[in-house]
Amino acid sequence: MTEKTQETHQDAEVHVVKPPIYLAIFLTLLALTALTTGISFIDLGVFNAVIALAIACFKASLVVLFFMHLHYSSRLLKLTVAAGIFTFLLLISLTMTDYISRAWGMF
Repeated sequence: MTEKTQETHQDAEVHVVKPPIYLAIFLTLLALTALTTGISFIDLGVFNAVIALAIACFKASLVVLFFMHLHYSSRLLKLTVAAGIFTFLLLISLTMTDYISRAWGMF
């Protein structure tokens, strides 16, 4: 490695996350998976999918924040992720407005 490369690696921030935090997140993910499985056996009508998706979004947030180290990243990277999520939600909402507005009884 050259000196310039070594300096670049030394300047980068290193976030060491302690194992108990990873263990707590892992156990939380396992508990939420068990909760999703348990709720799937309860008939909540249309809310089954809503609750399952809410739990899945929370689990995805934990993974992104801690296992992908977004929690410790710069504000610019957090803004980039937020912009991606906003774009995703915008596209989903446009898709759902098209889906809801169709006349399904015609065929």
